[in-house]
Amino acid sequence: MRDKLLEMLELKQLPRTGWVRSGVENPESVAAHSWGMAVLALRLAPKDLDLVKILSLCLIHDLPEVRVGDLTPHDDISNKAESEHKAMSEMAPQWLPLFEEYEAGDTAEAKFVKQIDKLDMGLQAMLYQNKQDITLDEFIESAKSNISDKNLLGFLD
Repeated sequence: MRDKLLEMLELKQLPRTGWVRSGVENPESVAAHSWGMAVLALRLAPKDLDLVKILSLCLIHDLPEVRVGDLTPHDDISNKAESEHKAMSEMAPQWLPLFEEYEAGDTAEAKFVKQIDKLDMGLQAMLYQNKQDITLDEFIESAKSNISDKNLLGFLD
């Protein structure tokens, strides 16, 4: 069990590929992204949704990336879903139903978390642009195009 916990904690050392590819200095880790999502969700989650489930989805949604890597649309993602499912089932089978719920995106909580995922990316791009001489408009526009909730979208204007 300790080995699996140590492996999961390696997510704190895995830099986000999109930021690396775009030349961001000291890019956030995948774990920092998950934490950012959890903070946003804690602050912005609608009262009628299950907050515990939302926070759980935020924290585990990228966990398989510790084995699979942080793949972006610029990478070969043809086997991404299968590889991530296999990794999650081996690393944390008790969380597999949550992971599957997030991936399917059918529940209100999963739909909200998917939008929070994009909101975190867009806001992080804004932070990097404000602190570094870099343009990350593609990330902000991608976030905007994937968020349907007008309240969440307003944070990117």
